[in-house]
Amino acid sequence: MGGFYGGKQPTARRERRRDEGSREAGHMAIAGARVRAYAHGVDGRFDDRRDGGRALARAVAGLGLPADTLVLGLARGGVPVAYEVAIALGFELDVLLVRKLGVPGHPELAMGAIASGGIRVLNEDIIEELRIPAGAVERVAAEEGEELRRRETAYRDHRPAAAVAGRSVVLVDDGLATGASMRAAIAVARAAGAARVMVAAPVAAGETCAEIEEDFAGVGCVCVATPNPFYAVGPWYREFAATADEEVRDLLARAAERQGLRPGA
Repeated sequence: MGGFYGGKQPTARRERRRDEGSREAGHMAIAGARVRAYAHGVDGRFDDRRDGGRALARAVAGLGLPADTLVLGLARGGVPVAYEVAIALGFELDVLLVRKLGVPGHPELAMGAIASGGIRVLNEDIIEELRIPAGAVERVAAEEGEELRRRETAYRDHRPAAAVAGRSVVLVDDGLATGASMRAAIAVARAAGAARVMVAAPVAAGETCAEIEEDFAGVGCVCVATPNPFYAVGPWYREFAATADEEVRDLLARAAERQGLRPGA
């Protein structure tokens, strides 16, 4: 697998510090500038991913992005969010395949991520701190690579991937915790020649947003809410069941129909 990385690696110290605090709740970052975000719900939680997507669409609408902007949803959970953003704003929608590389025995902890096009991002600090052998990293990468290729074949129904070069791209996920998957997504978009890259999620660790903007020059992070303390993405949704492959295919097909794209077109 090839490698590409467009920014600094997050340090293990950052990972430990993230749970100790985040940026002020109710703010979001747009191209490095802090502005007031939209309040959502009595308790700040979203009903589900699509509800989060509708709230995120209102935030993204204020960016003044061009009409040919491309919205890329990180599969699987980012696609229902991205669908609502794309439909509300009239942007083209496509899926971006990113797979987290979980630490052996602790799969919820990311030691890196892989993405379409042979992109690999590794958190060398975590790998070194936990003394993870190179062979173990390769085994996890190979397993996740097989799943990534399966999903690439399944989701688009023979539709070609959307063109990225020269366009503004909004990378959407259902939330940002460590940001490992989003870092890989940024690398993909930049390698494909995106003119501008924005990161967007309904909820995120404020420190993760700040780190992404610091580590990737010119990338802005848009979040509806950055709660403090932030422990995980799931608690900020009332319904957070795993997104099924069938839902991803259905939403992509519906968006393509709106855009006049046919299978194999």
